[in-house]
Amino acid sequence: MRILLLDKNHPLITDQLLKKNFILEEDFTSSYDEICNKIENYEGVIIRSRIPLDRNFLEKAKNLKFIARVGAGMENIDIPSAEKLGIHLINSPEGNRDSVAEHVVGMLLVLMNRLFIASREVKNGIWLREENRGDELLGKTVGLIGYGNMGKATAKRLSGFGCTVIFYDILPGLSDEYAAQVSLEELKEKAEVLSLHIPLTEATSYLINESFISDMKNDFYLVNTARGKNVETKSLVNAIRSGKVKGACLDVLEYEKSSFENLETENEELKYLLDSEKVIVTPHIAGWTHQSKEKLAQVIVDKITGRFSE
Repeated sequence: MRILLLDKNHPLITDQLLKKNFILEEDFTSSYDEICNKIENYEGVIIRSRIPLDRNFLEKAKNLKFIARVGAGMENIDIPSAEKLGIHLINSPEGNRDSVAEHVVGMLLVLMNRLFIASREVKNGIWLREENRGDELLGKTVGLIGYGNMGKATAKRLSGFGCTVIFYDILPGLSDEYAAQVSLEELKEKAEVLSLHIPLTEATSYLINESFISDMKNDFYLVNTARGKNVETKSLVNAIRSGKVKGACLDVLEYEKSSFENLETENEELKYLLDSEKVIVTPHIAGWTHQSKEKLAQVIVDKITGRFSE
């Protein structure tokens, strides 16, 4: 089986697949059109986010048996077309769920305890104690939207801080020892912290908008480690200004490139987020630890060899 690797990943993917007699070709630089012109020569493709696998691409991939995405999100793949063509889809959310969960907790602790602000002040000779009083996680009701791999790992960690964790998910019957499943209406009624763990789809695009925020009973902290376009930036900025959103932890931004490599837009809303002391921003690294890089790759290899090993 011939496999095309379109993005750089942990070398264990190449090492282990070669040992299983797969034929591999790496191409980390060719354009979309160049890849389209040769994709019919391959039965498998391993990607991250560099190349969109749209309908045109998939129709040219006449011999493709599987697409393996090293990561969780699949929005750069035309999933309906792939399924119609009988192409097996693989991803690896199990590989970075722990990394994401730790990042969520870390950002909340930094924001709620003003750690960056206080540290910067002291380094500049400013010693303020009353002004830097923190806000404890203990006793907070945390609402998660989405309870897959990332949501469950996050709930497990937050439960250890003495939080009450509730969640909404489109699938029923997911409650466990760490979190209770509730309706979206109940989540909006009770949550004091809101954390997103959802894919980017038509249903979740700009889910957090002016209407959603106004429906929240409590002033709340927002955490987004999912996708930037799950949150409407303008509505978030307005809510921070009004105090409805007490602070935001953003690992992803609406204005990221589809490849997640950098920001592609500059505007007043983005400038506000970057300048605000009520906002923590990181460059899409919640699932980006040294350990998760290896785990993501291993999950992909295991899923490929478990189904297609020769």
